[in-house]
Amino acid sequence: MAAARSQMNIVLQPRFDPEDMLRLIETHRVTHMHIVPTMFVRLLRLPDDVKRRYDVSSLRNVTHGAAPCPPDVKRAMIGWWGKVINEYYGATETGVVVWHDSEQALLKPGTVGKPVDGAVVRIVDDQGREVKQGEVGEIYVRAPSLSDFTYNNADEKRREVALGDLVTVGDIGYFDADGYLFLCDRKRDMIISGGVNIYPAEIESQLIDMPGVRDCAVFGIPDEEFGEAICAVVQPDAGASLGADDVRAFLGGRLARYKLPRVVEFRDALPREDSGKIFKRKLRQPYWEKAGRAI
Repeated sequence: MAAARSQMNIVLQPRFDPEDMLRLIETHRVTHMHIVPTMFVRLLRLPDDVKRRYDVSSLRNVTHGAAPCPPDVKRAMIGWWGKVINEYYGATETGVVVWHDSEQALLKPGTVGKPVDGAVVRIVDDQGREVKQGEVGEIYVRAPSLSDFTYNNADEKRREVALGDLVTVGDIGYFDADGYLFLCDRKRDMIISGGVNIYPAEIESQLIDMPGVRDCAVFGIPDEEFGEAICAVVQPDAGASLGADDVRAFLGGRLARYKLPRVVEFRDALPREDSGKIFKRKLRQPYWEKAGRAI
């Protein structure tokens, strides 16, 4: 919207295609972009000769958000496009509250950055008490400039996300000793299996690197013994031949055994929200309906 109001030239794709994006960058000498990590992954999977075919030296500021970016993916993109990549953390309700650039990404792999000027970020436990540095808790924020808000016809929902003048969108994470924020997952997505907290985002960040995997979603399903078990739904690349054992073998070399999915499904496409994010609730819901419980 800001770009349109400033009468800048805006280049759009009807549907994301990684090589066509490179062509458009070269043709229109694109300088600024907003992108999501899945697009990085698909760009990196292009053959090396295709990557070299296009001139992307016009890029000055490539900003991404909306989902965690695996550190290896970030490092590879910086190596290819240069130190023009920036990341933010925030929400529709808050705007940008945390930010970092390429230098900070290389210094602190996996971080989403430090709070921007005027923003307040606190991490609290289930009782609303601020946790110690390094401890995981729910992230509450106050934006530096946006005014207060409520949800349409749902004032009670607005009250549920408040902690004083701070609000949460349900993310959990921690601050390191240098004040950098790291995300673990969405609170509602966290899996508790046998009393152990398991963060699907960690598993997804490894699985998306598997050859033949186009996209994936990991979530908890009911389990009589452990309370919850891990389920992975995989969208393979066209023509890829993958099985559940292949997925578990790949992850087994990267993750602890208890983090391996007990159930692996394959689908031609994953359901998505209007924003493009995977609609995990639609994937998770059938399992819990059969179990007759929600947790």
